[in-house]
Amino acid sequence: MTVPSVFTTSLSPAERATYGREARRRAPRSSHGWYEAAAQRLDPVEVVERQSAERVPELVPIRYGRMLESPFRFYRGAAAIMAADLAALPDTGLQVQLCGDAHPLNFRLLASPERRLVFDINDFDETLPGPFEWDVKRLAAGFVTAARANGFSRKEQNSTVRVCVRAYRERMREFAGMRTLDIWYAQDAADRLHELLASAMDKETARRTARAARRARTRTHLRAFDKLTEITDQGRRITPDPPLITPLDQLMDDPSEEGREKELRGLVDQYARTLPSERRHLLRRYRLVDMARKVVGVGSVGTRCWILLLLGRDDDDPLLLQAKEAGESVLSAHTGGDRYDNQGRRVVTGQRLMQTTSDIFLGWTSVVGFDGQDRDFYVRQLWDWKGIAQPETMQPSLLDLFGRLCGASLARAHARSGDPVALAAYLGAGDGFDRALTEFAQAYADQNERDFAALEAARRSGRIRAERL
Repeated sequence: MTVPSVFTTSLSPAERATYGREARRRAPRSSHGWYEAAAQRLDPVEVVERQSAERVPELVPIRYGRMLESPFRFYRGAAAIMAADLAALPDTGLQVQLCGDAHPLNFRLLASPERRLVFDINDFDETLPGPFEWDVKRLAAGFVTAARANGFSRKEQNSTVRVCVRAYRERMREFAGMRTLDIWYAQDAADRLHELLASAMDKETARRTARAARRARTRTHLRAFDKLTEITDQGRRITPDPPLITPLDQLMDDPSEEGREKELRGLVDQYARTLPSERRHLLRRYRLVDMARKVVGVGSVGTRCWILLLLGRDDDDPLLLQAKEAGESVLSAHTGGDRYDNQGRRVVTGQRLMQTTSDIFLGWTSVVGFDGQDRDFYVRQLWDWKGIAQPETMQPSLLDLFGRLCGASLARAHARSGDPVALAAYLGAGDGFDRALTEFAQAYADQNERDFAALEAARRSGRIRAERL
């Protein structure tokens, strides 16, 4: 019996594998090793300036300052530049939900709702469906950029990329043989990962990874509460540190208590409606008492990002949320656009599809800003057991291990949204794809350094102003 419904047309595993192998005709695996800047390539500084035009003007110099710290930091803020470059390359046609910004620092330890540490992708600001290789290429080139920042030899740089891409390919082959629900429930639990990798670690590496896991467990909302708030005459409030942390009442035309309460309530009420009913019930146990604009990251600097302080039973029962502006994805111009009327919803949908366990407070909203413009946001907890790696300070053996984790984690995210059988068939059992991506990563890291130099030249000429904070 055939039941027309939400279910997709079912192909046999053999047919899916055939589809994956046929994609090699459109884009041979060896073709991924090629990169050359397009003849009509946009000026990279112009691409960054176009993004800056939509951001908070007084924060834009901070963004430029952070991007100019090093080519690796520049790479973090150059997702829009790379998206245009990737769109000009061979396309396999094998679609997945893309992270859109799969650089190495976007992989970290996170807390599951069951309070277990898992290794996963953190940010999905640029998520959209697209060719799987775009994420893999961004990750691979990011590892070369990090390895160069560490002063690694060419051989060591290539080793890191090959380990990363091989982990992606081999993990995808594992998913191709798994049941559908087993793929969906697959997690990279931190304790289990440590056990699996222990044999490949020396004593110093094992000590550092164990310490990183312990540190992640201390990065709770309570630690954020202690670090970011203070007692005032009005009660517990967010500690000002302008321009990095600026309280709402310092930005409002009407800083009165009544005007402030109106702004706070409007943001939270719309957001709460996007949560499941049981999460709304939990949120109602808190009251919103303060809000401040916060500068975050590198590529995100200048977007409107707010931290919200909520209190439950008393001043020692806090919840800190982050409301981050969600603009159009950098992939949108190269993938035919998107179907979402709210960009925050786009981010949340992509995150729930790719992550094994998402934040229980993950939701979205739309708010009219001080300038009268309607802007979309997604909301999540500010800190929740987040362990952040620093790949640009790692030794070769540790960076190889980190690359292995990132490659396997990206494969799991892609297997949830794409067809792991077709992807595994395309990738194959040999290392041809690994070698091609290594060549690409080296070539694109060279391009990234040229783009970094172009931004530095723009600073020296006075075209842009950079501020180090």
